Amino acid sequence: MSLLIILVFFGAALFGMPLALSLGLAAIGGLIASDVDFNLLPSRMMSAVNAFPLMTIPFFILAGELMLKAGMMERLIDLANTIVGRLRGGLGHVTVLAGMGLSTVSGAAVADASALGSTMLPSLKKHYGTGFSAAICAAAANLGPIIPPSGAMIVYAFMAGPSVSVGGLFMAGIVPGLILVVGMLAICSIIAHKRQFPLTGEPFALAAVLRELKRSIIIFMMPVVVIGGIVGGAFTATEGSAIAVVYALAIGFLITKKLKISDLPEALIRTAITSSVVGAMIAFASVVTYMLTIDMLPHKLLALIQSLTADPTMYLILVAVVLLVVGMFLESNAAYIMLVPLLHPIAIKFGIDPLHFGFLFVFNLVIGMLTPPVGVVLFVICGVSGLKLGELAKHVWPFIAFMYALLLVCMFVPQLVLTLPRALGY
Repeated sequence: MSLLIILVFFGAALFGMPLALSLGLAAIGGLIASDVDFNLLPSRMMSAVNAFPLMTIPFFILAGELMLKAGMMERLIDLANTIVGRLRGGLGHVTVLAGMGLSTVSGAAVADASALGSTMLPSLKKHYGTGFSAAICAAAANLGPIIPPSGAMIVYAFMAGPSVSVGGLFMAGIVPGLILVVGMLAICSIIAHKRQFPLTGEPFALAAVLRELKRSIIIFMMPVVVIGGIVGGAFTATEGSAIAVVYALAIGFLITKKLKISDLPEALIRTAITSSVVGAMIAFASVVTYMLTIDMLPHKLLALIQSLTADPTMYLILVAVVLLVVGMFLESNAAYIMLVPLLHPIAIKFGIDPLHFGFLFVFNLVIGMLTPPVGVVLFVICGVSGLKLGELAKHVWPFIAFMYALLLVCMFVPQLVLTLPRALGY
């Protein structure tokens, strides 16, 4: 039955059926091949999505949409430009720092890629060429799911169950996320000096930095309030996501005054579309997961892995290899929903810290969003820039290589991931 479910899913997906519907077809195939009552399908689907924590997904998506329409990107770019704009490759540095600031609001790589591509690419291309410009936008967008709040971490925590908290995963991403920012800035600087990119921007002036910081501080207070409240126990992640929406509305209407009532329908529709796709995948995947469980697939998988190795580190390496392949061919939300219920319990059996494993899992699939042939961030940037996928892949590989190097460091030095969450009681 498990083999039939897997074959039906991949077969439908290869023929172009949307992944959510492919999961649904696989679930129906499993029910046909078993003696399980078909009435299980609607009841399992309903119970899977009827969960209060899932409300965080549409709320954080909506908060990001509203902040972008409120003119947040312009203020972030202006601030970053006063700090690093005069360095060689300064616009590339600005893009990375703008991506970091954007990631503290949106938590989604695809949305960040669209925002960075539409705002930064025209200026970048004038000075650095289309290839490098598109690559730096794609790499900076990938900070979204690593630096909190992160939609990917929310989905992972929901699929993993009570052994992983959203707040703990958020904190696990901060130190690696900052290292990632520094590494991207270094890569940008090396390439800029090697290719002798021209100097752009105004010379550094403390007064200008302080002026732009004063204009932008209200934006950076949002993650401080929301994530600080979640970590401090003042409210849950779901309540924090709702507060983020209210905060974004207040900034847009009262501070920047760029958000209009007419902008709300489009933001709500985009949020509904994205959330419904994730919700449909979770609903159908709950049936698939149940069918695989009654077919004893997790136990068989555990026995197979234990026959190969008893070393937790080797298990992490095996999972990394699997996710490397999966990330190249499968959309990340589908991978979380299908694989977390299978691989997370095995990690616990191996004695691996749930937060450590969760962060590595998310980071691995985030890198997959930059790797062909199904790198969704690459698709977005290709659409904005007009580059072909193969051409963009040639320019983005230094960033991918650095991300995989950092993944290995986080794997073998878990303190990078766990020190901050442990200090905060997770």
